[in-house]
Amino acid sequence: MALTISLQNIVVYAVNLADNVMIGDYSELSLSAVAVVNQIQFMLQMIALGTSNGLTVLTSQYWGVKKMQPIRRVFAVALTVGTALSLAVFAAVFFAPTGVLSLLTDQTAVVAEAEKYARIVCFSYIPFVVSQLLLALMRSVEKVRIGFSVSLVALVTNVTLNYVLIYGKLGAPVMGIRGAAIATLISRLVELLVVAVYVFAVEKNVKLKLSDLLKVEKSYFKDYIKVGFPLVLSAGSWGIAMAVQGAILGHLGSETVLSANSIASTVFQVLSVVAYAAGNAAGVIIGKTVGENRIDDVKKYTKTLQMLFVIISVVSSALLFIFKGFFISLFKVEPATAELANMFINILCVTLIGTGYEAPVLGGIVSAGGETDFVFKNDLIFMWGIVLPASLLSAFVFHFPPAVTFACLKADQVLKCAVAAVKVNRYRWIKNVTR
Repeated sequence: MALTISLQNIVVYAVNLADNVMIGDYSELSLSAVAVVNQIQFMLQMIALGTSNGLTVLTSQYWGVKKMQPIRRVFAVALTVGTALSLAVFAAVFFAPTGVLSLLTDQTAVVAEAEKYARIVCFSYIPFVVSQLLLALMRSVEKVRIGFSVSLVALVTNVTLNYVLIYGKLGAPVMGIRGAAIATLISRLVELLVVAVYVFAVEKNVKLKLSDLLKVEKSYFKDYIKVGFPLVLSAGSWGIAMAVQGAILGHLGSETVLSANSIASTVFQVLSVVAYAAGNAAGVIIGKTVGENRIDDVKKYTKTLQMLFVIISVVSSALLFIFKGFFISLFKVEPATAELANMFINILCVTLIGTGYEAPVLGGIVSAGGETDFVFKNDLIFMWGIVLPASLLSAFVFHFPPAVTFACLKADQVLKCAVAAVKVNRYRWIKNVTR
């Protein structure tokens, strides 16, 4: 499961990588602009992740006892929540793009260029979240191959259209950053079409129908709010925090910092997918086992999974360090930008080891076991109580170099490991949340 989800996530992030590499070859100003808008996209991904994780906690436990109707009812609730949240993000970006983008950077030229991209790509926000929820539904009943197939179709569509629309090939006009936005929008729509056809016409376990999407029952809504919504809040808080982090770097007065952060973040996403996929797979396994009430097996699986997480994180970190030069060379940027991106990636090589353990332990095992509010509280304390205040002091009071501020922004990934180790090995998080 983890390997299949990893391949899916690699392809998903490769869509962003393709956008960044191809638009970076067109213009470094456009690369900075896309980097700013991608901070909003990241927040949207966090909304999709939160609503999907909330869905998976409940549906994987129902899958353990093979109850299909509750799975369909919980999905209807998650779809309603996810659509409402993504609609809010769309409205903010579409109706007030300059105001939103100005919060993320004070570079006037970057904001003007980013607005061209944002006004188009914002139409992909709702289709993207719906696609991710459908894929999470399939993942919770152990159907993971469709995710890879759908993402591969989206990647091929995006890269092909990028080539045609950014540079004006095959008779198309040169559209630059607007072309990249149109390519991303079309690829997201194609992605939704493919996954919808599979879920409604091919998949035989859940047997989801369009009429099921309108059946939002009060009892399951309460269950989702109690069990799943803390993960929505956690992911939403994380997404906002990432936007604040980007704004801190964006207000350091240099397009170089923005571009370097874009490169480092994109490369990090591609090479950290196995760690996050391991958490997704572990969540389904633990949730299913809790639903079956095999508590002794839950404890055994937890010990084994922790060892796997450590191995995966160390290997992922080593690969990131080894191949960082190759990935940076893909971006046609100034030497100063490449040098700063290299420094940022060196920092991420260290923090990835922490991410690879604490993220799947807390977001995968503990959440799937039923105790979802702990993850939210933990993120609030570390991100908003420690990391962001320290980073603001580093950037605007002590005026430390960008690399020091970047390290402060990522420090929670290491600090949370101790909390994760203590929490998961006490086993008080094991709770059956099915009706």
